[in-house]
Amino acid sequence: MKESKLGLDFVKVEKARNKAKGIADQVQDFVEDYTTVAVERTLCRLMGIDGTDRDGVPLPNVVVDHLKEKGILGDGVLHFLGNALYNTGKSPVQVAQEMAAGKSDFIFKETAPAAKMQEVLQPFVDTSVARIREKRQVRESRLERLGESPKPYVYVIVATGNIYEDAVQATAAARQGADVIAVIRTTGQSLLDYVPYGATTEGFGGTYATQENFRIMRQALDKAGDDVGRYIRLCNYCSGLCMPEIAVMGAFEGLDMMLNDALYGILFRDINMQRTLVDQYFSRMINGFAGVIINTGEDNYLTTADAVEEAHTVLASDFINEQLAKIAGLPEEQMGLGHAFEIDPELENSFLYELAQAQMIREIFPKAPLKYMPPTKFMTGNIFKGHIQDALFNLAGIWTGQGIQLLGMPTEAIHTPFMSDRFLAIENARYIFSAFKDIGQEVSFAKDGFIRNRATEVLGNAYTLLEKVEKEGLFTALEKGYFANVRRPRTGGKGLEGVTRKSPVYRNPYIELFKGNR
Repeated sequence: MKESKLGLDFVKVEKARNKAKGIADQVQDFVEDYTTVAVERTLCRLMGIDGTDRDGVPLPNVVVDHLKEKGILGDGVLHFLGNALYNTGKSPVQVAQEMAAGKSDFIFKETAPAAKMQEVLQPFVDTSVARIREKRQVRESRLERLGESPKPYVYVIVATGNIYEDAVQATAAARQGADVIAVIRTTGQSLLDYVPYGATTEGFGGTYATQENFRIMRQALDKAGDDVGRYIRLCNYCSGLCMPEIAVMGAFEGLDMMLNDALYGILFRDINMQRTLVDQYFSRMINGFAGVIINTGEDNYLTTADAVEEAHTVLASDFINEQLAKIAGLPEEQMGLGHAFEIDPELENSFLYELAQAQMIREIFPKAPLKYMPPTKFMTGNIFKGHIQDALFNLAGIWTGQGIQLLGMPTEAIHTPFMSDRFLAIENARYIFSAFKDIGQEVSFAKDGFIRNRATEVLGNAYTLLEKVEKEGLFTALEKGYFANVRRPRTGGKGLEGVTRKSPVYRNPYIELFKGNR
């Protein structure tokens, strides 16, 4: 990379990266031995199983819950389906439908040879892989034809609860100048152990993430992109208890970005750490293969901890998330590692602290798009001051070359901000991005000055923390509250009962297909 404007010690950066790799490798040693109900439901969806039973239960849940009740989930749903298809000649969705109707449990005394099971499953594997490849090719073709705005991408949120109204709001945002539309999920969906089916209109504080909702919004943004003459990216959330399921649904429908971070779910949604790290591994393989940019949640650490004292925990977590993503085959260009502008504005030199940290993260992760979050923690009722804080955030973003700029705005907290506020926020960002376009190339930082010294301090503290986490293990670090000042028990939280050790016959052919990322 180019010479550091901060005078960073890149020997220490590489040592920190190696520590993070050691931490990630420890996690992966655990992950390799386990599967989860969400992973197995994802495999059902890849096999073409979709729809619900007469009670509205998703068919993937019907199949996987049955295997769990029988105590054979550790063999894997593909082992079960391969045997069922070989013995009956039915398709995976026919097997699921008949199970839901109570016609058969498809448990046979004899198990087909592994080669025969692979033979009957292969056409369904090929179909799902081709479907994801096609959606990626459509994106690349539209990007080539329409082009897109330069980074930082202007990222705004919509979430009325009604997908049809969301499409109207998203189209308006695209016309106002947004580059990325993120549809916030309805309150609590991350804790649902199933994915709702079909188009929805009744979300609260957000809109349900469903495959049909993804299709509706993708269609609306493609039309808006054609109208405004640039590609508009769609973002949603494959986090929570259904990480890999939502990842594959997004891949099927051509989403561009996904919030995807097990650490966020552990710390802020109290999801069991063992389960969600297994889910994250498969979900990131899917995202990598689909060309989807993931966004991680380190920015949230600073909502529960002091941004000056705990800045190093954000950097340390970014290092860990980078290595976990690499293990899953995700390229650096698809790692939207998170950080945030959350320093108390009353602190003297608060902007310099933030500039040091944003530039430091940009230099340490030069290929990553980076997701940069606006100031929210210290917003007051003074909307004029808040607008100035958002302007400083936009200045830091263009100055340090961030990739994804989630705009702040006065009514952002209601998730579908007033259209006038969204217009002001986009106008603010576009003005500053233009007025300060080349400031990053024109301004240097004083040797032994405040900004350089601050960056060196944060890097040093992050390295010390990574040393400690590598020694104790990530699970223990999370138990002790090393990140965000939040403690989580290893065997506690939501979803632990969904983790199952793999048996010797377990097989998942998608791991190698997706991990290669092409």
